Amino acid sequence: MNMNFLRLIGIVALTGLAQGARAELKWEQTSVDLQPALGDKQAVAHFKYENVGKTPVHFTSVHASCGCTAAQTQKEQVAPGEKGEVTATFNIGGRTGTQVKTVTVQTDDPDPSRATTVLTLKAVITPLLEIQPALVFWQNGEEPKPKIITAKANKDAAIKKLEVTSSIPDFTAKVDAGSAPNEFRIIVRPRDTAKATYATLSIKPDSPVNTGNTFAVAARVMPPAPTAAPASTPATKSTLSTIRHDLATPAATAASPSQ
Repeated sequence: MNMNFLRLIGIVALTGLAQGARAELKWEQTSVDLQPALGDKQAVAHFKYENVGKTPVHFTSVHASCGCTAAQTQKEQVAPGEKGEVTATFNIGGRTGTQVKTVTVQTDDPDPSRATTVLTLKAVITPLLEIQPALVFWQNGEEPKPKIITAKANKDAAIKKLEVTSSIPDFTAKVDAGSAPNEFRIIVRPRDTAKATYATLSIKPDSPVNTGNTFAVAARVMPPAPTAAPASTPATKSTLSTIRHDLATPAATAASPSQ
């Protein structure tokens, strides 16, 4: 039998054996959406996997995208047929809105397309209060009419009352019920608008109790507009013309001394 043909058969057989003996980590899902409850300190995602290959899989690196997220594996080696999970823990802190964090997992799989997997955790965090606008202001000399800040409370917070205080006495604030459920109207008024001033309004809800949650918005009276330079009058224009003419005229020659 031709030696080249035998070599070809051997290469094909070895390739088949290698492919049959390869490791392969199969993930149930690589993206998890979470909606933490009000007051939760953390959001935890579980990414489950299984080694569907014929050889063990070793984790070489598990790295989170930011310091607010920690990632952990249950084991460093996954035997054939074995299952496990990678846990991603996101520390919420004061963050609100949609937060997207990733965890990059690397294994010793020789196939680059399977050696690296990016896991995604998306947490939608509803704030305790949604406040609009964050700043109310008056022009200098404007009539000091009240302006409204709207605060919408999280429906799960059971907020019944808001306490609003100004950092200086130049502004007053009153709280009324809004036009929709869980809504408050903060009515802000300056004492006068004759001078520029700035205040921080601290908004404290009555629930959850003993949490110290305080929100801040700003109120401001703007400084006066810059005064425009006065327009030149005809007399001023005439004077300037005379000065320019004198500067352009050579000085008269001094008289010769008497003989």
